[in-house]
Formats: sequence, structure tokens, C-alpha cells
Amino acid sequence: MRIFSMILSNHILNLCVLAWLCAQCCKFLLTFLVKGRVAPERLYGSGGMPSAHTALVCSLMMGTVRQCGYSSAEFAVTAVLASIVIYDALGVRRASGRHARVINKLLEIGPIADAIYEDDDTVTDEDGDGHKDPKKLNELIGHTPMEVLGGALMGIIVSMIYNYFVYMNR
Repeated sequence: MRIFSMILSNHILNLCVLAWLCAQCCKFLLTFLVKGRVAPERLYGSGGMPSAHTALVCSLMMGTVRQCGYSSAEFAVTAVLASIVIYDALGVRRASGRHARVINKLLEIGPIADAIYEDDDTVTDEDGDGHKDPKKLNELIGHTPMEVLGGALMGIIVSMIYNYFVYMNR
């Protein structure tokens, strides 16, 4: 049981989890406010505003700065990790989301879906139109620059508030 108390007392880990949770809850609330629907998958899914991945790595970087300083090797590692995650969210994952959107539109055309899924027994004709109905690909994978900026600000602000309350009595 000592290991659990050690993990729970790790301020940087707690901060990262908190920043991720805040970002995911914001996605859920924004989806409800903007689209007027409850979307539980926004509590755990990727993509959308703000970027939870970016919030997490920015809070990790800020928590590391608070504990180890700007000149530490730990800060250098977290800064590089944050750069990679942000680059990936803006580049590769965003392109994957765009590809998924195009593929989903192509698959709406019955004969194309039939040709692509000709030998796939897992795809069915649920609506009875004679064409195979493949499962849609997830289009919410990557992020726009504004979603990444929102995630970065979320991570930094959560980190500042968390650090204020945790270290205020020291």
C-alpha cells in the first residue's frame, strides 16, 4: 500500500491527471453548449477543443519547472516531449483525421464501399439497401492550432493554480 501513497503524493503526476481531466471535461461541456447534445465520448476521446494531450504535456513541463528548474535535465526532457506531442497533434494526427473524413464520404457511396469491403464478413447491410455498411472511421483525431493553443493554456493555467495551492504553505 505504500506504493499507492507514494504515487498519490507525486505532485507532477497529480497535476498531469488534473490538467487532462479538466481538458476532457471542457470538451464535454463545449460539445453540449455548442451542439446541444450530450456526448459521453468527449470525456475520454481524442480530438476537439482543448487538446487534452497538449494540456497534459504542458502541465508536465510546468510542474517539472516548478520542482526542478529551467536548467534541469528533467525540464529539457519534458520540453522535448511536449514539442513532439504538439507537433504530432498538429501534423500527423490532424492529417489522419482529414483522411478519415474523406474516406467516410467515399464510403457513403454504396458501390465503392461494396468494392472495398468485398471480402469482409464483419461489414453488414443494416439498412437493407443492398450495399455493405462499414463502420465509420474516427474523424476527431488531431487538432487545429486553436485547439492546441487552448490545451497549452489549459495546462499552464491548471499548473499555476495547482502549484499555488500545493506550494503556498511551504
